[in-house]
Amino acid sequence: MLLALHAMFPHAPLFTSVYNPKTASWAKVFAVKTSFLQHIPFVRSHHQLFPFLMPLAFESFSFDDFDLVISVTSEAAKGIITKPHTRHICLCLTPTRYLWSGYAHYFNNAFFRFLATPVIQYLRTWDSIASQRPDTMVAISEEVRKRIKKYYQRESIVIYPPYMLTETSVESQKGEYFLVVSRLSRFTSYKRVDIAVQAATKLNIPLKIIGEGDIEYYKKIAGPTVEFLGKVSDTDLLSYYAGCCGLIFPGIEDFGLVMVEAQAMGKPVIALRGGGALEIVKEGETGEFFDRQTVESLSQVLKSFDGSRYNKETCKQNAKRFSLEAFQKKVQAVTS
Repeated sequence: MLLALHAMFPHAPLFTSVYNPKTASWAKVFAVKTSFLQHIPFVRSHHQLFPFLMPLAFESFSFDDFDLVISVTSEAAKGIITKPHTRHICLCLTPTRYLWSGYAHYFNNAFFRFLATPVIQYLRTWDSIASQRPDTMVAISEEVRKRIKKYYQRESIVIYPPYMLTETSVESQKGEYFLVVSRLSRFTSYKRVDIAVQAATKLNIPLKIIGEGDIEYYKKIAGPTVEFLGKVSDTDLLSYYAGCCGLIFPGIEDFGLVMVEAQAMGKPVIALRGGGALEIVKEGETGEFFDRQTVESLSQVLKSFDGSRYNKETCKQNAKRFSLEAFQKKVQAVTS
């Protein structure tokens, strides 16, 4: 989304709490402006350990010289302070997950939850106030729009994130394996990659998994038909999309861009019936749903799945709803 906005506003600087060029090399196209946190030891590499400092970091920026500010955030950037002449549009990825919709997942340990209570109460109060500061709130999906209404009591409009991968000359193939593209974290329970690993192992079907994280943990529960590829280039990612028989999406996401990427390559998606998948996958036309976030529920769909039943052109046409052009057109309408 940031790169798509950069194409629209090439001279606009990027304000952020901390910046590590080694892990965010894509941001080199921006003139990056950082907060005071940039100079505090360990924050650049472990910013997630300092959530209580993020409100101060974003409130410290001055936007007096700007007519328009666009914040792209799931946390504190929406809390910037602007003068009346500066219009603030927030592209909200989701209301801060660990404070609201994902609180039970992040704080499932009773002792840890007790220790974190004072910080969580402070951040929830600040987050509620900060959510009222943008002049216009934009959600990245209907799912997020509902959460904004529920947790922030605000109306918002929906602008889907853009599909940015370039197909080049990669041709879609019949495919002999299923594919998962996800960050691999056993502590990010809503993604539930373990379900796909266990289902593929149980059914003895080939599954390739792209993504970094706790690979060794997942290897322990995987059978011989499951292959872990780690991080791959965009070119290789397109090739793996083109070569699969279908993408498995076992988690509940705010949107789920990898589903769009698979559809753009003419591939069907098998997704949990929930979250952003409901807005991307057309059941029976561009993919199928399984109803419960369990190995058994996913296995039932995999057993009867036949990738040849889905028309690749129908999948590609469906993905065009999330094109870069569509994103930029809607952002232009909101900012003009």
